[in-house]
Amino acid sequence: MVFRYIFFIFFLCAALPARAALDIEITGAGEHQIPVSIVPFAGENTLTQKISEVIGNDLKRSGLFRLIDPAGKAPHEMSEVKYPDWADADGLIIGSAAVLADGRVEVKFRLLDTHKQSQLLGQSVIAKGDQVRAIAHRIADMIYEKFTGDAGVFSTRIAYINHDGKVYRLVVADSDGYGEQSVLTLKDSIMSPAWSPDGSHLAYVTFEQGHAVTYVQSLFTRQRFVLAAFPGSNSAPAWSPDGKQLAIVLTRDGTSSVYLVRPDGSGLRRITFSDAIDTEPSFSPDGRFILFTSDRGGSAQIYRMPVDGGYAERMTFEGDNNFSPRYSPDGNSFVFMHSAGGQFYIATQDFQTKQMQVLTDVGWEKKPSYAPNGKLILFATESLGRGILATVSSDGRVKQKMIPQQGDIREPMWGPFLK
Repeated sequence: MVFRYIFFIFFLCAALPARAALDIEITGAGEHQIPVSIVPFAGENTLTQKISEVIGNDLKRSGLFRLIDPAGKAPHEMSEVKYPDWADADGLIIGSAAVLADGRVEVKFRLLDTHKQSQLLGQSVIAKGDQVRAIAHRIADMIYEKFTGDAGVFSTRIAYINHDGKVYRLVVADSDGYGEQSVLTLKDSIMSPAWSPDGSHLAYVTFEQGHAVTYVQSLFTRQRFVLAAFPGSNSAPAWSPDGKQLAIVLTRDGTSSVYLVRPDGSGLRRITFSDAIDTEPSFSPDGRFILFTSDRGGSAQIYRMPVDGGYAERMTFEGDNNFSPRYSPDGNSFVFMHSAGGQFYIATQDFQTKQMQVLTDVGWEKKPSYAPNGKLILFATESLGRGILATVSSDGRVKQKMIPQQGDIREPMWGPFLK
């Protein structure tokens, strides 16, 4: 499973040209941080990236781990570990890396329980020399899961729009913002990127034909095709969990309504019927319901209805307006953009209790989406007059900003686990 997972990442990285990384600022911490120490891997100085640093940065970004300085101690094998030296850490990560004769890299690592003086994890991976970061992210995922019981998301990817001058780029990057890769570059606006469930395709909207048209594009072949180009606006694509259909928003019948369509553009079917604006659909994880934004009650609010059609239940009532809903991966809650007093915040709401929690406080925060494990939320915010990426933990404790070297970032979307 691990090797297939990493191979998928290698394939995707090879298909797209890499660009620069983003600078990362982290504030806050989890309620109970796990103390771990990461010893610099033997041989990692010969690689393009230091594996131990990537792993450490990943764990730190989660807010759930506290890194213990190894203070010059450098065991690389279990036989070299003196457990009393690591009493301040719950976990110890050691390993090595070596460049093989054919140019590939072999990475070995172990996660040790310093209290039980035993091995929790051990793995050996051989991969291409330019895939060191992918290996490190996967190791961090395994460590995260071992300690928390939740799947790690460090190996996942994000998509967003970068607007720089007169150029718009649809960008895919690692979850830490490293390794930007341009999927599409235009002089016309690009909007609303949406990941297919297997991470192989993106749906998005462009204005290159003079109005909003929805496309689907392969991240492997770079080939793209028109999904919807009806008269009027064709916007806000969202994939169903099984990948067999998308919800899109069309104005072809005079009002902004939600439709379902197959990925090849066939089988178009309207599912919302009102004289109001219905937009921004999001499928539930089981594919039975959609959330969407509508002003049918006089202000923009979030509604839920069965995918097969029927009664639309209003979900939000607080604040001035509420937009851009996205289901949590477990289906128990949703995240959305909450407007109050002319400011925009990221908030979540539980379906059962109806309780809303505001997670951010800057007042210019838009387009949230969950990480596939539900523990972090990605959104767009503003710093020094330009759009940047940011994340907040689902409990609001840990916040992170990812600042680009250039351009204005908009419309981020967190990608799925790669299967």
